[in-house]
Amino acid sequence: MTRTIGSRAKIARKYNENIFGQKKLDKILAKKPYAPGQHGQKFTRRASDFGIQLKEKQKLRAIYDLSERQFRRYYESARKVPAATGEKLLQLLESRLDNLIFRAGFAPTRASARQLVNHGHVLVDGAKVDIPSYLVKQEQVVSLNPKAAKIPQVEAVLNNKEQITPKWLKKKALSAKLERLPKREEIDINVQEQLIVEYYSR
Repeated sequence: MTRTIGSRAKIARKYNENIFGQKKLDKILAKKPYAPGQHGQKFTRRASDFGIQLKEKQKLRAIYDLSERQFRRYYESARKVPAATGEKLLQLLESRLDNLIFRAGFAPTRASARQLVNHGHVLVDGAKVDIPSYLVKQEQVVSLNPKAAKIPQVEAVLNNKEQITPKWLKKKALSAKLERLPKREEIDINVQEQLIVEYYSR
């Protein structure tokens, strides 16, 4: 299982953005709005085109918490589809089971959603699936078992009235159906996917 190693705060500061969605990171970024490290406040060297592309790719990898090998496989799958490669890449990542649990509002972060899947709390069409990278297909229903709803973290996010479910998911109680793949404008991730396509097209 691939996990982010090291401080999530440092990674967020590297991109000057709360890419993990943890509330505590907002406070850290407000207090230290510069890159981590001894020279974080002074480092102003202009990055090369390759450096900018690499940073964008690493940022997207960090958001979904993927290894380079996993990420490359998603890119290769997206490249084979007769559609915009960047958008298809994002659609594949959004179709991951752990991401859908997060998007449906059953977990506060993707990391906690992954943990729910690993611990066997998630069902797909009524059958237990404990593989976070499982790609959910259109019309399939993901759900939590009733015991998972009693986990404090899960209970807190379920009671959050401000939680907004994406239009491409149809949520009902502890289940959500993937009605369609999201369009690019519906994926609220601050990345320039074209730079990632350019990175792999070198």
